[in-house]
Amino acid sequence: MCTRLLLCGHAYYIQSNSLNKEDAHEAINSSSPLSIGQTLSSPDTGNLVLIDDVSRTTIWESFENLGNTMLPQSTLMYDLSHGKKRELTSWKSYSDPSLGNFSLEITPQFDESYLSCQAKSSTKTQGRDTDIFYRMTNVKTPDLHQFASFLDADMCYQGCLGNCSCTAFAYISGIGCLVWNGKLVDTVQFMSNGETISIRLASSELAGSHRTKIIVATTACLSIFAILVFTAFMFWRYRAKQKEPTHVGINTLQNAWKNDFEPQDISGVNFFEMHTIRTATDNFSSSNKLGQGGFGPVYKGKLLDGKEIAAKRLSSSSDQGTGEFLNEIRLISKLQHRNLVRLLGYCIEGEEKLLIYEFMVNKSLDIFLFDSTLKLEIDWAKRFEIIQGIARGLLYLHRDSRLRVIHRDLKVSNILLDEKMNPKISDFGLARMFQGTQYQDNTRRVVGTLGYMSPEYAWAGLFSEKSDIYSLGVLMLEIISGKKISRFSFGDGSKGLLAYAWESWFETGGADLLDQDLTDSCNIYEVARCVQIGLLCVQHEASDRPNTLQVLSMITSTTELPTPKQPIFAAQTLNDVFTSESESKHIFSVNDLTQSVIQGR
Repeated sequence: MCTRLLLCGHAYYIQSNSLNKEDAHEAINSSSPLSIGQTLSSPDTGNLVLIDDVSRTTIWESFENLGNTMLPQSTLMYDLSHGKKRELTSWKSYSDPSLGNFSLEITPQFDESYLSCQAKSSTKTQGRDTDIFYRMTNVKTPDLHQFASFLDADMCYQGCLGNCSCTAFAYISGIGCLVWNGKLVDTVQFMSNGETISIRLASSELAGSHRTKIIVATTACLSIFAILVFTAFMFWRYRAKQKEPTHVGINTLQNAWKNDFEPQDISGVNFFEMHTIRTATDNFSSSNKLGQGGFGPVYKGKLLDGKEIAAKRLSSSSDQGTGEFLNEIRLISKLQHRNLVRLLGYCIEGEEKLLIYEFMVNKSLDIFLFDSTLKLEIDWAKRFEIIQGIARGLLYLHRDSRLRVIHRDLKVSNILLDEKMNPKISDFGLARMFQGTQYQDNTRRVVGTLGYMSPEYAWAGLFSEKSDIYSLGVLMLEIISGKKISRFSFGDGSKGLLAYAWESWFETGGADLLDQDLTDSCNIYEVARCVQIGLLCVQHEASDRPNTLQVLSMITSTTELPTPKQPIFAAQTLNDVFTSESESKHIFSVNDLTQSVIQGR
């Protein structure tokens, strides 16, 4: 007599006869009868276990001998030392459990340079045989990078060293730790102004090995290519100048530059002579330097009439060329709003290009927001006014100005503060204008600041009003918490600002996200409402985000707010970047992007 047991899609039969371990395996897999002397049991996990009644040892279990079904606690494996593996096999048909045409298994595809990496990266064996990193300077960072949560360059180095999947890392000031876990795609070395990247090598590879020779040869080829491109460009410029009439001198060429900026073309903007700006800034003295902008340093100056100015000096090697320079002048000259920085004029002399702005006494918002002492000067009431001012300035750009403008680089350091701490949006070098009914555009050159870029812009180059709204949402959460999006970590370091803001709103309504030093000055209702609005602005899908008019209405009214979805980045963990490839969760990917550059500012 036998009993039929159906488990995990297989039928098993139990019968009173003697059976050894080998026969048990064959009997179970072929649905044959089992025999006396053994007990067949099924725990809550679904693992079918055959136990010897005398010794109480396990003879056979279904988790070690998978069929066509995998339960939550069963696993695939490959035992390299004993050559054993665990695999799933398909049935021939729904009613025929014999071996089918498909199987799923883990294969031992590894090489000696990797299980070697693991040994050398362990804390017990670090020394002269440890993997090393070859530093390349002036490099355009490769595509397909991942953003890690390490707070300094040494932690970034140690994190990459301890993960054998990590092929390179770069620690960029103002951005953080970028790592690569595969091939380095679309890497170019420039003559200057690139980033520094550290490429993983075995210690023996710098001693004349084949791979070292390849790397050296590749680097040399890239350098030669860059030199050839630079030489060709200089030759082209020389030939272009040669075609000009011979009587054209330097003064005439400078006049030609100025003719591109006639007052009738740019009304309300003055042309400043270079000697005027040099005098005003004490020849660009370091003591007058206010900071480093995206395309060059900014200096404080004082004109002869006593008026204070801020001069942004664009270096000749800056990424912002004549096109971006013209764009910023013509764009800002047409924008007049109390929450936008005012452009007073410009200056051009040879290769020198400068933009002259009104001087903001209190500099930028980040100086106050992230300073342990200065942050107390902007209590919650002032921060709420700043949020409203930024939203009004953005509404003017998107809806109320003569041009529809997408800023593309809205961040806390681009919000300047006047003597009354009123916010003014600045730095329009990356801004784009829309024509007519156009509401969206795309670019193959993704330029902006990591953390503030919306998913559709970072991954596919699509930008619109909704991509600025995403940046505004990040800004709001930074202003509320007093924490940087790129530096924030909570608890075990795996939660970023978006994740923490989501949990705060979901669990307590969001009021506890406010900087704890400001709790005495806050309006709990306003704080919680602003946290919810910020989360609505950083929704993963652009269609789920409110437009600018709706955002301002939400901030300034008491109407009921929609319920936000959990931001997709909030569901990821920063430390997952350094887990194995089979378990990793990428928090940032540009897999859908080709020939693009993400430049931190």
